Amino acid sequence: MSRLSWILSCAVFCVLACDRRADVERSPMTPERAEPAPRWGLVIHGGAGTIDPSNLSPEQEREYRTTLDAALSAGYAVLESGAPAMDAVEAAIVVMEDSPLFNAGKGAVFTHDGHNELDASVMDGYTQQAGAVAGVRTVKNPIRAARAVMTDSEHVLLASGGADAFARSRGLEQVDPSYFGTPMRREQLQRALERDAVVLDHGGSDKFGTVGAVAVDQQGHLAAGTSTGGMTNKRWGRVGDSPIIGAGTYADDASCAVSATGHGEFFIREAAAHSVCARMEFGGASLEDAAHAVVFDQLGAIGGEGGIIAIDARGMMAAPFNTPGMYRGYRFSDGSDGVWIWAQDHPREAAAHE
Repeated sequence: MSRLSWILSCAVFCVLACDRRADVERSPMTPERAEPAPRWGLVIHGGAGTIDPSNLSPEQEREYRTTLDAALSAGYAVLESGAPAMDAVEAAIVVMEDSPLFNAGKGAVFTHDGHNELDASVMDGYTQQAGAVAGVRTVKNPIRAARAVMTDSEHVLLASGGADAFARSRGLEQVDPSYFGTPMRREQLQRALERDAVVLDHGGSDKFGTVGAVAVDQQGHLAAGTSTGGMTNKRWGRVGDSPIIGAGTYADDASCAVSATGHGEFFIREAAAHSVCARMEFGGASLEDAAHAVVFDQLGAIGGEGGIIAIDARGMMAAPFNTPGMYRGYRFSDGSDGVWIWAQDHPREAAAHE
């Protein structure tokens, strides 16, 4: 090989090797895309599990639907303004964290020792940056702490008191730990203590769960976020999938953005959120097929219960779950809009569940 040929070969290799890195280092605040997204919007969830219609009064159902709609409105307004998907994800999740209806932020479940320990994570599909916190007790909105880890530190995951201290150092709103607990959650803990049982986030009549959001902005960039209080009566600093990038949250413009809810140990073992994206990127599956395969084949095969929401850069979405219900909703620029709770609300979801 001549010296000129060798130099040209090295140059081509370097360009190819650095192409992905260049994509990662671009700022999401100044996105570059040849064409705008054909459809932009967001999908949210408020937990999947045993949601029995007979145990949900008309007033309670209306309250859930109203809060989910408010979260959609908050996120959609951000996207409509032309802001990045990550801003919309944060805005939607903050609404649900501030509501006592869900197991995230205000209304988080109690640990065995009577504390509230909260987890959250975010990931930007354009930059591939991610941030997460686990076991925080004083930051009002864990999703904001997770984003601060992503943008204001060289780390991905901070835990416990260190994560709370980091949030304080970034000026995020702090609350007394008593802020998170509610009488309903205290009663759930007492019932669990009497049974000496851990109440999984995905199941039982005590299920009012984890929250999450995925979005595609007007430039076609993706983002995902998830926030939770974990399990009632959990011990020993247990951490589930919600703050684990690739398990409970994942986003990549090359495939999709995913947020999960369910029995976290199974989602961690299957790297569930990343698996959806991998099936698309490396297996050529459609978003819907990839999402359903992960929920019903991968997770279902090992006894994992729960659901996911997913979105791609074209504005296609999926929201499969293998439990009786999942609080969920979406809003898109083409006028598509809605909030649902049970499997029967969507034909394919109902058929897959049966």
